[in-house]
Amino acid sequence: MSLSLSVLGSGSGGNCTLVVLHDPAEPRIILIDAGLSPQETANRLGPLGYRLTQISDILVTHTDHDHLHRGWAKSKRCGDFIWRVSRRHLGEAVAAGIPARCLEPFDERFRLDERTPIEAIALPHDDLGTMGLLIGHGAVRLGYVTDLGRVPPSLLRAFTDLDALAIESNYDRAMQQASDRPDFLKRRIMGGLGHLSNEQSLDAVLTMARSGSLQHVVLLHLSRHCNDPQLVQQLYAKQAPHLLGRLTISNQYAATPMLHVTGQAGSADHPERAGRQLNFLETRQG
Repeated sequence: MSLSLSVLGSGSGGNCTLVVLHDPAEPRIILIDAGLSPQETANRLGPLGYRLTQISDILVTHTDHDHLHRGWAKSKRCGDFIWRVSRRHLGEAVAAGIPARCLEPFDERFRLDERTPIEAIALPHDDLGTMGLLIGHGAVRLGYVTDLGRVPPSLLRAFTDLDALAIESNYDRAMQQASDRPDFLKRRIMGGLGHLSNEQSLDAVLTMARSGSLQHVVLLHLSRHCNDPQLVQQLYAKQAPHLLGRLTISNQYAATPMLHVTGQAGSADHPERAGRQLNFLETRQG
């Protein structure tokens, strides 16, 4: 089993990621977040060879406007998908205009299908928080996390043995402090309920990379005003040169290339992964 992903766009203007879960019979094609307008989402899917009509599910990390574009409620396509939203965000999704019949609330563990279990980790961000997603597909493990004010131990415990990681790297601390943003906004962003700095993000990446073998590290939600991709590249070159060749930095304006992720050699029989899968099944059955 394998999967592919492309970040269609990430930033304060809209966040959306395409994930293709490859299957010998038929791939399952999903989106994580829907922060771009329906038309812009379709525009960015096209060059990658995909269409909105192929999307089966949209997983929503949280319901801020840049992760759930309000234009979807007016779109004729809105009812074509299963909108998977955590229970804590369900009321906000209804208020955003997503039809209740299309909403599928999730708890800590759920499945897209028999081969694709997902673990959701509640994370600190503003009032309602956000959800980190650990997607398993056969032997492949993808961790996806954005818009979090800090990295709690629960996330580090869950995001182990990953094959790919997409994680926020929102701001450069010096640029943030020197910006002309009001003090209350700086406190909100840097105070533990806002976003991750480049250094905080890298610390988490290095911890998560100690187990497994990351094929891709994708950085999300870079601030247009308080960050610079060159600064991020320099940070990795200095502190994590072994990851530099696996690094993809997303942006607001264009989709990343499709990144392909396969299971680690022999990982289907890896005892730690087999144990996790068994625990997941036992939890579901219980």
